[in-house]
Amino acid sequence: MTTTSELGAPAEQVWARAVTPQGINHELGPWMRMTAPRGTNLSAADVPIGRPWFRSWVLLLGVLPFDYDELCIERLDPGRGFLERSRMLSAPVWEHERTLEPLAHGGTKVTDRVAFTPRVRASARLHRAVIAAIFRHRHRRLRAFFGSA
Repeated sequence: MTTTSELGAPAEQVWARAVTPQGINHELGPWMRMTAPRGTNLSAADVPIGRPWFRSWVLLLGVLPFDYDELCIERLDPGRGFLERSRMLSAPVWEHERTLEPLAHGGTKVTDRVAFTPRVRASARLHRAVIAAIFRHRHRRLRAFFGSA
């Protein structure tokens, strides 16, 4: 599934926020929050490419653990995007690719592509609907923070 938004901020500004735990948790909030070691961000110097980095707990309403993400970044292009291929408790195969494209008027096109295999096949339709709703929410929060292009 793919979700795209055009934001009213330059790609450098969007990237600087989107790669921090604060930025990620703002996108997910107030419904969810993800944990990360202190000082973590997707800067090229910090990220072990192609191997597990850390376990991030996904917290419902910011407090109740209901899933985790064994975070693994496969590709990192600072300022332009990343590809995460991880394992989650709910999905042994999880892929999230985010790309940022500068727009002619100074804004940024953000595209999130997500693919996954749920651990319980019978839940695939529900899982897909929940993930789609989460990414629509994330993009609403991005547009609210940066403005629409």
